Amino acid sequence: MLKDVIIDTLVDSAKLIPFLFVAFLLIEYIEHKMSKKMENSLKKSGRLGPIIGGLLGAIPQCGFSVLASNLYVTRIITLGTLVAVYLSTSDEMLPILLSSGVAISKVLIIVLTKVVIGIICGIIIDLFVRKQEKLDYHICDDEHCDCEESILKSAVIHTLKTLLFIAIITFALNLLFAVVNEVKISKLFLKGNIFASFISSLIGLIPNCGASIMITELYLKNVISFGTCIGGLLTGSGLALLVLFKTNKNIKENIKILLIVYFIGAIVGTIFNILGITL
Repeated sequence: MLKDVIIDTLVDSAKLIPFLFVAFLLIEYIEHKMSKKMENSLKKSGRLGPIIGGLLGAIPQCGFSVLASNLYVTRIITLGTLVAVYLSTSDEMLPILLSSGVAISKVLIIVLTKVVIGIICGIIIDLFVRKQEKLDYHICDDEHCDCEESILKSAVIHTLKTLLFIAIITFALNLLFAVVNEVKISKLFLKGNIFASFISSLIGLIPNCGASIMITELYLKNVISFGTCIGGLLTGSGLALLVLFKTNKNIKENIKILLIVYFIGAIVGTIFNILGITL
């Protein structure tokens, strides 16, 4: 079992390498090579951010949501865009649905439901949060590295440091999922209760692909309702929240973002259950 946990941890972590590297490379380039005017222009283009973010978040795996976490810390994208990405992220859901022989039309409905909810919530958030606090934070200064010497070298260093942090947490979570079997966990979801999505949304916050795998499998086995499933999948942004807490030093802000994502998933899932929406 331990061998399988180690292998899964290495695989999960390795998948994130290109996304982490691209994110750090882009951020450092903006910090050191782009003029202030160009940087401000990039930030101002964020009005369409929630729409673009919601669509890109639907790409399988959690790579784009991880990238979004890094881009948000330096305010390259807005809070609404970040939340839209988190809510629409499919993580392992899509490959599981497809490999299980679920009808394409059903898969598209589930994906589009997450994307639409993500876009709508992202737009609403940006309407209320028009001005975001300017952070006096620069990745290179914070990590005390010499970015002026080589942006490429710096991106590699930041990627490896973040990857090590992720690997340690992922190993612990994979071990937990291996010890606690699916039957025991399914009892936590209060099957038949309209408020079950509050539980599934909490499970979805676990920064590990195992959360989305479990929720999707439980739905396919008819252990949980469609609303409960959607609630959990909306909050399941994979390792993105973990990266956010690692990168963003404003812990209070991180907690607020986590609560926003959680309550959106829980409330939407509960509404689906109350209305008896099924698929």
